[in-house]
Amino acid sequence: MLDLTALAFAGALLVALLVDRYFGEPPIRLHPVVWMGNYLDWAARRVHPMPSPAVRDLKAFTRGAIAWLAGVALVGVVAGALQWAVLQLPALLSALLLGLALKPMLAWAMLGREVQAVEAALGESLAAGRERLSWLVSRDTASLSESEVRESAIESLAENLNDSVVAPIFWFVLFGLPGAAVYRFANTADAMWGYRGMRNGVCWEWAGKWAARADDVLSWLPARLTALLLAVVAPGVRLASLRFEACKTQSPNSGWPMAAMALALGVCLHKPGVYALNPSGAPPQPASTSAALRYASKVVKVTVLSALAAIILIAFIGFPNIPNIFSALT
Repeated sequence: MLDLTALAFAGALLVALLVDRYFGEPPIRLHPVVWMGNYLDWAARRVHPMPSPAVRDLKAFTRGAIAWLAGVALVGVVAGALQWAVLQLPALLSALLLGLALKPMLAWAMLGREVQAVEAALGESLAAGRERLSWLVSRDTASLSESEVRESAIESLAENLNDSVVAPIFWFVLFGLPGAAVYRFANTADAMWGYRGMRNGVCWEWAGKWAARADDVLSWLPARLTALLLAVVAPGVRLASLRFEACKTQSPNSGWPMAAMALALGVCLHKPGVYALNPSGAPPQPASTSAALRYASKVVKVTVLSALAAIILIAFIGFPNIPNIFSALT
């Protein structure tokens, strides 16, 4: 008989994706990821990053690591307690409530809409496209060409396909709501603290190093799975080319889904002076954005189906010499 907890987990994943599609993000005041950001803002003032680049700022590194670990502990305990309480309820109600708690850790619908909005704005004018892109990326968009605006939107789609969909689902399958929540905290911490050099007048090189490396570790396998799934759903992506192109970026992870998307579309995605993925590819056109969204949507579907299969498989057979994960979670 299939474990009722596994049924609740499978149902929760479907509920989360349905809520994401039809209702979108929760209000800002009720959004757990916003709460994580508020904590990180509060902690940042106590980490005291240096006002100028430092060779080795071990004090800031230590404070940043402690603040990160404290945040992870808080997020993990709260998510774990919430999951435990929800799983004491009947399976259908558990699935509903757990899905509502999981939803803020995923952001596929919003990501797709924002990328479409950039393309629509480009159809109006280059200035409008630059402005809309600034909602999606942290880089300066004021001097980007039309092709560079489109490239940045497609890169963001590919990178966040992992960060906002594949990776949270991956960790949810393995460790439930605490897994997805801790990953989301780590990814948010990296986005806010994981900067090399200066940001907002201070140097985060050492203060954010722990956050950046932790996100690298937690995203390592999901990023490669995302790239592999893109290679599966899109024709003509050679794995040897994918590996070669993915290693061109400074990040050990983001290059994988971005390179896979560039190869799938047959376009070049580049950041001037930093990297050029699939340099022999053509500049992306409006049709490239549409194709990128189609491929990403297929990846989401395959990810969900694979996650459901994994949940059922774990519930039926578990792993040799390892207690059933779903029994342990209750």
